[in-house]
Amino acid sequence: MPQIFGMYMHTVMERAAAEAQAMGSKGIEAEHLLLAVAREPEDTVRELLDSAGLDYQTITDALQREFEEGLGAAGISVTDRDVLRPRKSIRRPSDASESAKLVLERGMAAVDDKKDLRPAHILLGLLELKAGTVPRALALAGVDRDELRARTRAALPKADR
Repeated sequence: MPQIFGMYMHTVMERAAAEAQAMGSKGIEAEHLLLAVAREPEDTVRELLDSAGLDYQTITDALQREFEEGLGAAGISVTDRDVLRPRKSIRRPSDASESAKLVLERGMAAVDDKKDLRPAHILLGLLELKAGTVPRALALAGVDRDELRARTRAALPKADR
């Protein structure tokens, strides 16, 4: 399984870098990992996301709403949708931000033996975030993070729960 997880992780990080570039970000953030996991889910992760009503478009819409609400909270009102549209960066980010590193650390902390890492550990790391864009966007999407976290833990091998 370590080789399979390594390939999955590589694919997710590549996809997250593409998401970050498309959104004009200088680094790979937790939200880019979430989008990448939604785009590149393996069977267990796909079932978990589906059970919460999450797919790539739902997550994209929730992230956009989170961005707009953040602007509103700062007193910024933008009615021109083109102003809110992300601008693709010319440079593909390769560095993980602190939020992305935290996702990976939390996901990997849930397993004693690194050879037992599964794709669901990345999802678990995302669900372990207490604050930030991802938790706010998931709340806007109507996701019960506690329930999805519990289902994700239950989908992992017994030693990793």
